[in-house]
Amino acid sequence: MAESNVKKLATTLIDAVTDKDPLVQEQLCNSLCYLGESKAEETLNACDEYLRQHEKLAYPYRVIILKAMEMIVKNNIDELDRSTAKIVIILASNEMTKSKELILDWQQAASSVLVAVGKRFINKVMEEVLTKFQPGILPHYFVMQTFANLSITNVFGMVPFLNSILSTMLPMLNLARQDQMKSIFCFALQHFSDSILEYLANLDQAPDPTVRKDTFSTEIFSAYDVLFNHWLQSREAKLRLAVVEALGPMSHLLPNEKLEEQLPKLIPGIIALYRKHAETFYVSKSLGQILEASVNMGSRTLEVQVDMLLAALHPQICAPVDSLNPLVIKNHNEVLRCFTILACSFPDRLLAFLLPKLENNNERIRVGTLHIMRQVINSASAQMEIKKPFILSAMKFPLLDTNNKVKRAVVQAISAMAHHGYLEQPGGEMMIEYILRQCALPLEPVVLWPYLLEFLIPVQFTNALTPLCKSLMHLAMKRQEEGENSFLIQYDSNVNLPSPFALTTRLLIVSSHPYLGEGRGAASLRLLNVLHLNIHPLLGQRWKKTIPPLVNYLEEHNEETLSQKEWEEKLLMFLRDTLIVVSDNTWICQLSLEMCKQLNCYNGTPLEKNFLYKCIGTTLGATSNKEIVKKHLQELLETARYQEEVEREGLSCAFGICAINHLDDTLIKLEDFVKSDIFRKSVGIFNIFKDRSDTEVDKVKSTLILCYGQVAMHAPQELVLARIESHILRNVFQYFNTKVLGIKVETKDETLKLCLIRSICMISQAICKSVPSSPFVFSQKAELVAQMMEFIRAEPMDFLKTAIRKRAMIACTYLSTLEPPLEDLDKAELVHSCLHSVLALPSDAGITSSCQQILYFDTMTALMDLLTSLLLRNLTPRGLQNMFEHLTPWIKSPKGHERERALGLSAYLLRYFLEHLNVIAIVPFHNLGLLVGIFSPRCADSLPSLRHDALDCVYSLLYIQLFYEGFAQDYQDEVAEKLLSLKDSLSDPNVTVLFHTCYSIAQIIGKRLPPDQFISLLLTTFEGLKDPDLNCARAATVIINCLLKERGAVLLEKVPEIVGLIHGKLCEVKDEHVAKAIQQSVYLLASQHRAAVVASLLASPLPFDSHTCSLWRALATEPTLTSQVLELLLDKMNKDVPFTENKSFLLSSTYDRVATVIPLAATCALYEIMSAPESGAAVLGLYPELFVTLLLRVSCTVGVQLPRNLQAKERKGASSRLAPRNLEPCSCAVETLQAMLFRGGSGEVITYVGLDGGWELMKTSEGHEEGVTLLARAMAKHSGPKLPLIVKTLIPVLSSVYEIQRITTTAYFAELLSSNVVNDLILLESLLENTMGRQKDVCTHVRRLVLRGLANIATGSPDKVRKHGSQLLTAMINGLDDKDDPHNLMALEAMLGLSRLLDLVEEWDVRSILLHITIRIRPFFDNERDEFRSSSINLFGHLNKFCHGNCEDVFFEQIINGLVSLLLHLQDLKPPVVSACKFALRMCGPNMGCEELTALFEKQLHDGRGLHFGEFMNDTSKYLMQNFPDTLGRLINTNLFYFKSCWEDIRAAAPMFIGFLVLHADKVACEQVDLKQLISALQLLLKDPAPTVRIKAAETLGCLVKFA
Repeated sequence: MAESNVKKLATTLIDAVTDKDPLVQEQLCNSLCYLGESKAEETLNACDEYLRQHEKLAYPYRVIILKAMEMIVKNNIDELDRSTAKIVIILASNEMTKSKELILDWQQAASSVLVAVGKRFINKVMEEVLTKFQPGILPHYFVMQTFANLSITNVFGMVPFLNSILSTMLPMLNLARQDQMKSIFCFALQHFSDSILEYLANLDQAPDPTVRKDTFSTEIFSAYDVLFNHWLQSREAKLRLAVVEALGPMSHLLPNEKLEEQLPKLIPGIIALYRKHAETFYVSKSLGQILEASVNMGSRTLEVQVDMLLAALHPQICAPVDSLNPLVIKNHNEVLRCFTILACSFPDRLLAFLLPKLENNNERIRVGTLHIMRQVINSASAQMEIKKPFILSAMKFPLLDTNNKVKRAVVQAISAMAHHGYLEQPGGEMMIEYILRQCALPLEPVVLWPYLLEFLIPVQFTNALTPLCKSLMHLAMKRQEEGENSFLIQYDSNVNLPSPFALTTRLLIVSSHPYLGEGRGAASLRLLNVLHLNIHPLLGQRWKKTIPPLVNYLEEHNEETLSQKEWEEKLLMFLRDTLIVVSDNTWICQLSLEMCKQLNCYNGTPLEKNFLYKCIGTTLGATSNKEIVKKHLQELLETARYQEEVEREGLSCAFGICAINHLDDTLIKLEDFVKSDIFRKSVGIFNIFKDRSDTEVDKVKSTLILCYGQVAMHAPQELVLARIESHILRNVFQYFNTKVLGIKVETKDETLKLCLIRSICMISQAICKSVPSSPFVFSQKAELVAQMMEFIRAEPMDFLKTAIRKRAMIACTYLSTLEPPLEDLDKAELVHSCLHSVLALPSDAGITSSCQQILYFDTMTALMDLLTSLLLRNLTPRGLQNMFEHLTPWIKSPKGHERERALGLSAYLLRYFLEHLNVIAIVPFHNLGLLVGIFSPRCADSLPSLRHDALDCVYSLLYIQLFYEGFAQDYQDEVAEKLLSLKDSLSDPNVTVLFHTCYSIAQIIGKRLPPDQFISLLLTTFEGLKDPDLNCARAATVIINCLLKERGAVLLEKVPEIVGLIHGKLCEVKDEHVAKAIQQSVYLLASQHRAAVVASLLASPLPFDSHTCSLWRALATEPTLTSQVLELLLDKMNKDVPFTENKSFLLSSTYDRVATVIPLAATCALYEIMSAPESGAAVLGLYPELFVTLLLRVSCTVGVQLPRNLQAKERKGASSRLAPRNLEPCSCAVETLQAMLFRGGSGEVITYVGLDGGWELMKTSEGHEEGVTLLARAMAKHSGPKLPLIVKTLIPVLSSVYEIQRITTTAYFAELLSSNVVNDLILLESLLENTMGRQKDVCTHVRRLVLRGLANIATGSPDKVRKHGSQLLTAMINGLDDKDDPHNLMALEAMLGLSRLLDLVEEWDVRSILLHITIRIRPFFDNERDEFRSSSINLFGHLNKFCHGNCEDVFFEQIINGLVSLLLHLQDLKPPVVSACKFALRMCGPNMGCEELTALFEKQLHDGRGLHFGEFMNDTSKYLMQNFPDTLGRLINTNLFYFKSCWEDIRAAAPMFIGFLVLHADKVACEQVDLKQLISALQLLLKDPAPTVRIKAAETLGCLVKFA
């Protein structure tokens, strides 16, 4: 019988291995192993039988069974009998070789079974496997692997077979054709060799101590021959590595003479693999084993190969080591082991190889050698003992290395030396002092005159110029003391010395940046002064006067204070002066030639090269040889590096300076250059891809344009005007405007644009300088201005990157001063474009450096200069208005930085206008009101820095008005001057002071404003109400109110229009203060016209827009009026029906509830009025009426729809966001109730209800009761004194015809009963009587709420429960048994109520109904709804308190019946259910009469404590079976019921519970179990969709071994 049970369990588990889940498969395997722990032989036989009967079972599932068999064999190998072992061996052998193709997982699993059995039954295994290993036939791959693994796991058992295996295997080696087969042979030979070596190393423990190495040497050598001479030559890398791994251990078994014979071939063959394999660990490991074998047998031929070995191994150590690659690290260690072997046998040869390597400067070689030295010092200390002096001597070279990696390796080597006594040897002190050693080279200033001059010119010696110049100056002065002949340089005999021209050029150019190189400028100039005789004999006296002031100038300044531009001007002046003194045309030409030669030397120092260009221009300008001038200019154009900005600047300066004396030659050379081949790009489209790229050609054009500008700037004024348009501008436009096939192509090159702009500026300046002497009409002015505007518009608006916009505006400024004047449209477009380009920049303008900051300020300055230049040409009110038409949008910009820039410009322009105004006749300043209306609100701008500018603008405007009225320019107006005294107040951080100041400003404006300007000012100021800056909008209201107060009487006829205007502005303004200020105006108006204002508001359509609402709130200012309005609105709400019922469509049988308009409008009006703080007194006076009316309004509007016409408006308002509030009836009522509570002093109620989402709940049908409950709770807690009048007002509503009103009132009363405040207010009896009176209400919800209210007495008035106990329990039992309750909601409420009441009623009242309640609630333990489960289980726990006495036996049965449910639901997904189960089990423990269970439940089942469910169920099952063994059958049967539970966790817990019960049950108790039924149920559970359930089922099946 036992055998059949084991077989059945095993078969059940095996049947399930086809499960797709890996975790389930793992558990099935574990369960089989567990089964095998007790019944190994039966389980193995079952596995064997199953596999034989199911030949077609897929191999992945066969693998699982085989793995289980392997584990069973491993764990029970000592108890396994021979017959079972034989069965297992035969099965595994067949499984392993069934498929000729390699199926690794399957065949590996079968092989592992054989290896496991072979640990004890090696002979049986070999007997079976050897049948698969026949001579002349290649064996199965896994036969060889099995042999190999057996040789490792059972050395003593396997070695006796190896001789015959090797004899059979050797002929097969030649039969192997596939690399895979060859690899397994290598694997086997490797392991056979390792096994034999281990056997020989432990002969004292071996069964046959007579075994010797030569027993296997012949066979091993034969195998070696095939592996080394044939297979090692394979192209397959994996096979070569397999061969190499085998050769290492095989070398130890080769006959000594054969190994000696093979070493000359073997070692080179292994070393050669280093070149073939990136991964060299296996090569190094094998090489180390071969070296060990060679050394062990005293090889003589190894010495011959030492050099080759060292040469091969050394690079392996020198290669970088990847610390993240384990094989690389292992290889490093294996190679070091090889060096250790060699060091022990050939120390002299090793050191002779290594020590010279320490002299190598290559970092890797030196570091690698040091690593080897450290290894040798540590591992071959005996052999190195006498070599210590040589090693210490060789270390002197790496000690000098400054490389950090070398230093690290040196320190490591020194550390190894310290451990082996090296540092005590002579020379060891060098190691100790290593860290402290300093290297220094002594200076030996051996300088020969004049040959040291050769070092002045080469650029590579630039950094040494300062000391070089000082040394030369010292030597020169020494030579001067010796005499003039000794000092003068003989250039003819010293041809390598630099010429006077080279020296002059070099020293002058390096002086242009004088503070570089420790002050080379002063040193160079001093040397130049000393060398004057060698430069030119006429320069001595002049330079003595001109050079010292230059040196003094440098000494007076430093790098920060020196103006580079001024310094270069001084140097150029010095050069011009020198050229004048020399006055030798030949000498000057030679100097210019040398300067041109040195140009390329300064390619790496562009600033110096720039200065050299200027020097070339100066020198060419001084020569009278025109051919030389043309030649050098041509060279400059051909050799210039146009891509570099500094060089372009320098080249153009050279041309400009040269043009001072050679204007026509310069212009001709520029035109000739364009016609040359180098500039063919611009001829046509066919040359686009030849010679030069677009970018390079653009740079050439840029330079030429710049050259023309410099030429115009520097050329003589009397000559330049005639050439401006005919020569200069014509060529500039030609270079800038590229045409392809006659079409103009706009350039995108930034450099080209900048150069054009600069050139235009210089040309305009040249014209301006020349115009006073000769009038000039610039016909191309408009074209140039248009081009500049294009540049400005093209600039990016998100950052200030280039100087294009700044320079373009400067150009426009220069152009604007020229004739003819611009057209009005052109001028307007120019102003607009420039303002937009600058003012619209972001606040930081992309500024990230000081250079960009300077660029920004320069750009603003350029804009100011342009605007004033344009204004000056039309200095009239009209001209001023034209300017501010462009500025006004920026003045009112929402962006502070834009306003700041615009106001700064405005103040500047108005001051400029005022300063330059010259009034000849009295004329009206017709736009004063408009301009004052723009600037006056800005006096309160949110940016304090803007306010003064705004006040200055108003101040300037008032004085402009006075001047136009005829007052003198020096007149000071007493009223206008008061504005200046208000400036300090504008900076006051107090907002009140700020707006009071604005009021004062408005008063001043009012006094000086002409009457005809008042309306204009008022309308403009009204526009200021929607100013994006809130402060300005508020200031506008202050100004409006001030003006209205002063002159409001004259606007009486305009009141309707003004009200409309105000409502319109309310729609536009967003700021509350602005809106309130406007409402204040309306309030003042309404105080005089109440009827009309109220009538207008009542007639407003629903939904009220936000501005109508604000006007409603304005009516709450006066308490008496507010109370009257509230009473009127309450009356409207109570008398009219809250909704009507209409068919949703014509043929529908259902009705929709639609809200009536009058109560809805009254509700909205109530909300708006009570939103005003001033309505508080009126609300308190009508608190009960308002509360009850609004609460009932909320209940009556749940689920009520808006009328269709309002629905459309609501949708439109929601989409356009026009409606300030939701018009949905219930939401509207809730919001109004909240407003009433808040205004009535019950703000805490609103907060309390809102914290739990009560207000949202109140709006929904599902959550309305809970919302009302939260409201009642809040009222009881925070507004108790108001309850009596509210309750009195609500009681009649319990009989309301509206069901929803009865529900709301009952819910409210039910919650009040949970508060003890009803006792304090003597409301309990009244509430209880009226609540119980609704037990027979036709509405289930009302009846349910009655039960809740009665149960709440346990909380609110626990001392009154006993008095009414019988009535309360009767009501609860009636609720449990309510037949008109299809959803059991009454039962749920009754269970919750009973749980609360049981502890407070008389015990005898409970006992009579105890069993009835228990039976009635039991079905709810497994209810789908968690609230039913938790409440019923919780009540069951409470009932345990009443089961003593006569009830004990009966109730014990109820506990056993419910125990499984309680335990399994500890795995419930819902925390409240788990908590209820814990409580119930703690209550059940004492009534079960088992101290262990009671203690366990008390210890483990506390809320908040984590529960290890498995351990807990194990302990519970143990105690249950110890104390109640006769319940096993009932408990298991109950668990079987839960196998079909809808909850995955409970389905998984049930089989686990059964497993623990069976585990702890004794044999007698187990007889209660129907094993067949249980296994069948578990089999079904193994097909459960949830993997966790299948896992537990498999685990439980393993536990059923107890029945076996």
